[in-house]
Amino acid sequence: MPIRSHLGGQHFDPETIRLMGIAFEMALVSLQRTDGSINPTRAAVAQKIVELAKAGERDPERLCEGALKATQPVIPVLISDPSPLPPHASPPVLPDS
Repeated sequence: MPIRSHLGGQHFDPETIRLMGIAFEMALVSLQRTDGSINPTRAAVAQKIVELAKAGERDPERLCEGALKATQPVIPVLISDPSPLPPHASPPVLPDS
């Protein structure tokens, strides 16, 4: 499915649409979702590419990279020990005021 179907009424010049299409296909290949079906990942990738193009980005590699970063799940970081000091370190001694 070409990116044109994801423009949502946004107007771009033909060259920008071509570059956005290249970025979209690059992202889909990277995600291995080239089966032609419509799914949330494809829509999210296309939406991010359109958003970046609206902001002025025209480089297909940067459009692709930005879309892929935006669709990556955020992995929560669990902190098991709130102390930033290694177990063998002593806390700093503050001078008396």
